[in-house]
Amino acid sequence: MTVLKTSMRNFVAHKGRMALSAIAVLLSVAFVCGTLVFTDTMSTTFDKLFAATSSDVTVSAKDSSDTGETTSGNGKPPVMPASVVSEVRKAEGVKSAEGTVFSTSVTVVDADKDSLSPTGGGPTIVGSWNANEARTMDITTGAAPKSTGQVMVDADTADKHDLGLGDEISWITAVGTYTAKVSGIADFTVTNPGAAIFYLDTKTAQQTLVGESDVYTNVNVTAAAGVSDEQLKKNVLAEVGTGYKVQTAKETAEANQKDVEGFMSVMKYAMLGFAGIAFLVGIFLIINTFSMLVAQRTREIGLMRAIGSSRKQVNRSVLAEALLLGVVGSVLGVGAGVGLAVGLMKLMGQMGMKLSTDDLTIAWTTPAVGLVLGIVVTVLAAYLPARRAGKISPMAALRDAGTPADGRAGWIRGLIGLVLTGVGAVALYLAGAADKATEGSLWLGIGVVLSLIGFVVIGPVLASGVVRVLGAVLLRAFGPVGRMAERNALRNPRRTGATGAALMIGLALVACLSVVGSSMVASATEELDKTVGTDFIVQNDQGQLITPQAVEAVKSAPGVEHVTEYKWTEGDFTTPDGKTLKDTAITAADPTYATDLRVETVAGNLSDAYKPDSMSVHEDFAKDHGISIGSTIDVAFKDGRTGELTVRAITSSEAVIDAGAMYTSIKTLATYVPADKMPLDQLLFASAKDGQQDAAYKALKDALHEYPQYTVRDQTDYKEALKDQIGQLLNMIYGLLALAIIVAILGVVNTLALSVVERTREIGLMRAIGLSRRQLRRMIRMESVVIALFGALLGLGLGMGWGATAQQLLALEGLKVLDIPWPTIIGVFIGSAFVGLFAALVPAFRAGRMNVLNAIATE
Repeated sequence: MTVLKTSMRNFVAHKGRMALSAIAVLLSVAFVCGTLVFTDTMSTTFDKLFAATSSDVTVSAKDSSDTGETTSGNGKPPVMPASVVSEVRKAEGVKSAEGTVFSTSVTVVDADKDSLSPTGGGPTIVGSWNANEARTMDITTGAAPKSTGQVMVDADTADKHDLGLGDEISWITAVGTYTAKVSGIADFTVTNPGAAIFYLDTKTAQQTLVGESDVYTNVNVTAAAGVSDEQLKKNVLAEVGTGYKVQTAKETAEANQKDVEGFMSVMKYAMLGFAGIAFLVGIFLIINTFSMLVAQRTREIGLMRAIGSSRKQVNRSVLAEALLLGVVGSVLGVGAGVGLAVGLMKLMGQMGMKLSTDDLTIAWTTPAVGLVLGIVVTVLAAYLPARRAGKISPMAALRDAGTPADGRAGWIRGLIGLVLTGVGAVALYLAGAADKATEGSLWLGIGVVLSLIGFVVIGPVLASGVVRVLGAVLLRAFGPVGRMAERNALRNPRRTGATGAALMIGLALVACLSVVGSSMVASATEELDKTVGTDFIVQNDQGQLITPQAVEAVKSAPGVEHVTEYKWTEGDFTTPDGKTLKDTAITAADPTYATDLRVETVAGNLSDAYKPDSMSVHEDFAKDHGISIGSTIDVAFKDGRTGELTVRAITSSEAVIDAGAMYTSIKTLATYVPADKMPLDQLLFASAKDGQQDAAYKALKDALHEYPQYTVRDQTDYKEALKDQIGQLLNMIYGLLALAIIVAILGVVNTLALSVVERTREIGLMRAIGLSRRQLRRMIRMESVVIALFGALLGLGLGMGWGATAQQLLALEGLKVLDIPWPTIIGVFIGSAFVGLFAALVPAFRAGRMNVLNAIATE
């Protein structure tokens, strides 16, 4: 009980300092709990949606995906004959069966040709209005489509794009472009997580999405009373045979869940990883807080020991304070985590993924994990300071607070740090020298962890040298005030090292990712310049195939010298070694592709691969299967016949663009695949006539005005798009790393605040002999800046080392350019100085307001 009372008294006496540490615990726990609540809510939303929209049993084409429709090479969804509906109705236990048609390989635009697709990554679905949809949609305005020229829109899409009854919209498919007017608006009875849905009557859906009558993509089957879904599935299979895919509502929902599970898992574990980084940074803050509190209470603890307190009691007293801190911070963190989850839901809503707070899911495990994690981490972080407190002898009551030992980093610690850093450096060297990326990745992980730990351990030793250099460069110009700031930072290297290490972790990751991202962009840009010989690339950014009408529009554009079509299909390869490789990809293109993309060949001539019944393979494939120039491969083309193709070229396997591709000509493909089964183009490459690049660029954009689903890019546009994609990813990561940096800033604030308290008497004496308030505040701000720049130097240097090593692994995949983004690195370093200034504002202000006489009288 005495230990608990002492702990409570000390906790309340230092409530301001504890509050800053509690914020670090709060933020870290909030991020963990917020992530868990957010992802659980997403799962609940999708579970409800899939359960509500799945019929008792669904029959679909055999080659459709588990999640519904897959687009075949011709850009149309797989279909079944309409006769399947009547066959299903004959099955025992069927109450009703209805054929439906839907497609996700569509582009929908308004009258101004602006896209109506979701911006948050959700699908665009155009399908037939049916009884199953009527269960989950409530028509709030107008009526369902009944004939050609009518379309119904979901309410979320209508609200977002200001669509009303009578507005004209168009949908573009592999069959053609069609226009209709909005006849109705329907709202979801369950949460729509971000899809844009458009409904047509069945006949119009068949004609515009598939180009055929009397076919369906799905048959929705409802069970009669008392018939289970499993039994109904067996009955339907007995009637229609195994030529179709038959799934129960549960199987359909599970398949759809798997489709989104990968995305949610990546998001969940990525966010938890950043929460872990924040926890790591918070550990330094907590260790610093308790170390300084213990040092300031040296005399008090010595008196406790003198009147009979045992080491264990003192140890337990400090740990009890940490337990209180962990409980308070974790409880508040759990509550903040729920708020964070709601905020993330609102943010996703702005990005197009609508999530309702009605589905907010808080599993009992979420607060349990948050509380346990926050409390355990806090207590463990306080263990070393508590152990140090327990070692304080009764004689310490006769000395001033703090001991000379507190100001020195032990030589054993320095030796351990040097060993860890050296081993980490060796691991990074081995990663950079690896011949295989998988082997190098292991060494990279080991090197990152060991070098980080090594820098943390050796931080106090480095602080003595680095701070002196920074002081000579930055502080000496400020005279005595600058020198005092330098000496204050050097007074306790262990504390300075721990404070700088908290900032170092976040900035090391920022620097590493900046180097990797910049190197990826530079490498891809160099590869584009070196290998891409075409002027323009035409494609759909969502992967939609290019229709024959759009191909003709591109070919007819004035100023274009040639257009290369690029198709992709699969086949079963029988190689010279007797092996049969199922569903192997093969690219079919026009012969001009050999000049549009300058692929390095190791044998033969790539242009020969476009001769009749010819092909190319890449080097690794050739080695694995004993293939040389003149070897033949039997290719059983998907939806076609088997052909014997002769290998005319072997390409390098180190290519970045089209890595691992095997080529043949479109004419060869057409020899073995019927015209109605020929895959549509994935891409088009266009080259302008000499001196007409600008005119051809404009002409291509004009030619594709009626096809807004496709984008024309020249090489400059393509490079900018690549840079923007990587930049968006990095910005998102930087945003998550900001949490760790915020915690590190709290650490600097806490260190300075406690340092000011520790030096109260000293500050009073300096003020008494003439130091002004302005000079005092400046001294504390400079001390903070030096500590922040110390952490920045270590972090940026370490991060650039990690990034350069990671780039060496990327070089094994063809990304060979190392690019250090010096503007970013310098900007972060300068920004760290402002972080230091910001962190010092409150401690400096409080120091300046001290009463001189009271400060001098402080014990």
